[in-house]
Amino acid sequence: MSSETPATDQAEAAPERAVQHAFVLKEADTYIVMDGHGDVGGGVDGLFHHDTRMLSAFVLRLSGTRPSLLSSGVSRDNVYFTANLTNRPLPVLGSTSTPQGVIHLERKRFLWGARMFERLRLVNYSDQPARAPLSLRFAADFRDMFEVRGQVRPQRGEFGTPELGARGIVLRYRGLDAVLRSACIDFSEPPQRLDADGAAFEVTLAARGAWTLYIEVGTEPAAAGAERFREAGVLARWRMRARQRRGSRLLASGRLFQSWLDRSRADLALLTTDMATGPYPYAGIPWFSTPFGRDAIVTAFQTLWIDPMLALGVLKFLAARQAHQTSSFRDAEPGKIMHETRKGEMAAVDELPFGQYYGGVDTTPLFVALAGAYMQRTGDGAAIEGIWPALVAACEWMERNMARHPGGLLAYQRGERSGLANQGWKDSHDSIFHADGRSPEGPIALVEVQGYAAAAFLAMAQLAELRGDDRAAHWRQRSAEVAEVVERQFWLPEQQFYALAVDGENRPCAVRSSNAGHLLFAGVPAPGRATAVTQQLLSPAFESGWGIRTLPLEAVRFNPMSYHNGSVWPHDVALCAAGMAHYGERDGVVRILDNLFEAAAHFGMRLPELFCGFERQPGQGPVAYPVACLPQAWAAGSVFMLLQACLGLRVDGIRREVEIVHPRLPTDIDHLRLLDLQVGDGRVDLHFQRIEQERVVVVARSRPDGPAVNVRLQV
Repeated sequence: MSSETPATDQAEAAPERAVQHAFVLKEADTYIVMDGHGDVGGGVDGLFHHDTRMLSAFVLRLSGTRPSLLSSGVSRDNVYFTANLTNRPLPVLGSTSTPQGVIHLERKRFLWGARMFERLRLVNYSDQPARAPLSLRFAADFRDMFEVRGQVRPQRGEFGTPELGARGIVLRYRGLDAVLRSACIDFSEPPQRLDADGAAFEVTLAARGAWTLYIEVGTEPAAAGAERFREAGVLARWRMRARQRRGSRLLASGRLFQSWLDRSRADLALLTTDMATGPYPYAGIPWFSTPFGRDAIVTAFQTLWIDPMLALGVLKFLAARQAHQTSSFRDAEPGKIMHETRKGEMAAVDELPFGQYYGGVDTTPLFVALAGAYMQRTGDGAAIEGIWPALVAACEWMERNMARHPGGLLAYQRGERSGLANQGWKDSHDSIFHADGRSPEGPIALVEVQGYAAAAFLAMAQLAELRGDDRAAHWRQRSAEVAEVVERQFWLPEQQFYALAVDGENRPCAVRSSNAGHLLFAGVPAPGRATAVTQQLLSPAFESGWGIRTLPLEAVRFNPMSYHNGSVWPHDVALCAAGMAHYGERDGVVRILDNLFEAAAHFGMRLPELFCGFERQPGQGPVAYPVACLPQAWAAGSVFMLLQACLGLRVDGIRREVEIVHPRLPTDIDHLRLLDLQVGDGRVDLHFQRIEQERVVVVARSRPDGPAVNVRLQV
């Protein structure tokens, strides 16, 4: 899972809403979820800031009725939401009604500087004047995100008396954390009616006339108007485009495939927040628009080959928030890397441990492994030197943890009931189990986590060798020991597969799962066993036709509609495919990419956090999971990891070298250009061209303004 399941295990009790019916905007720690009309109407909808819902209702009516929707959408760069609406019959000056469809209402909205900016523009296309009474109903419930998700609180803070002005209103709430939160709603024109529940404007439109209203919603009052709207919009668009232009460019011959690449890049830019430590991808909207450790690291791995700056921002942010004390409430121990951080009221008063929470067993080894991959990709020794103490502390925590498990494995067991019961990426309460359906006793050691640990120790050994650190031999030995234990304790000879986990009594959870694909990504299995796992992951038991399921059909807890027990997670699919490619598989990886591409087409070129694992049926699309995040960072990043796996491409910034082994292109893509790929202090353009069904040639051209890049091709 990308993020937390609350202690009451209510992840699937959240307000239900189909992913394809929501529209979202985000900027830094502010985001909005709305319907196609632009209305915020309850349920998951809202304008959120720092994990608090600042607007729980914001509903537009024209003459007391909902306008007819013509069209709505978010701009390609994810900056503007625009809804085009028209009137139902309206009262007319000196007549009984205005014909339907003669007044155009454009609703344009964006976020900037922790504020929502909106422009309402009415145009009367009739040759008769018309009255167009316009009203906005609003409310601010100031609920914590966990309340919106379904948590029930025994007590809440106090609402203040609304403060009315000539052109705006301030709604206030003082939480149990003693923080006064405000929602300030300001208009460019004074309403004819304004109270705690809404505002009304008596608009009169001349024949062919127009009327415009500007609205701002933020934590402080403002003088809403055209100039502020234009200036903030320019800044918002400039910042978003700067994020999208970072790193290399990918240009594909297929229009739809290019649309998927562009949409995924735009979604990553939308979810990325510029921190003092650099860019950091928030996990997903609506539930997880906040920094998560595991999600960000996986997203950084997915995009490392085209945008290493994202990985650097993730490493620096997480190093700065490494645990230095022990807390059973926060599942923190010195050296552990953060799982999640929250800024809402419930976290502030410790109703939940997620203010800064460390209940993720895999985040720490993934952090170390990413540092090694970043160094190999860029040769940026100065950055590694800056976080070296954090890397050493992370390895020390792993070794202390492994010493406590009877099998010498990296394992988890929550400190208190308020924490997560399961602390791998599948962190819902029922996701780890024995073959007969029993839940294992802790501490629990997950198979993929052992792979991450082996990769982390090997990365540390390689980094230490570059630094001349004499601990390199120790970490290399620890990596080999972990790999040996995995092969001995997790391998299931009768199934020719790896067990999902080992419990606290050193008994395997003899369940096949997609987790073993992550073990391939870490490069741990011997080639023969890797082949056996690959073949099974590509078989109908796992492969739904849209992607690899988290569990095969025979698993006792298999349910294609569940969160983790039979659904399809794009990031999971991508990691499995990258693992297969590591061992030389290409046909299966191309097929996986093709299937996920077709799934993306059904979801408007935006892959959700997950979707149901039903078998593909002719003439039908994939089945949505109704409360999945959309967009989700590591779902958006999956296309880039899959494409890299198909191309067989690896960048070595230390040697200023690109290695390409048995490249393949997605089906129906005849050529692909990778432009401005940074390799050490050089840059190169690569052109992949299909000349036969399974043969791809590569033309490389180093940029003339820098040193040459060595490109090694094996076809």
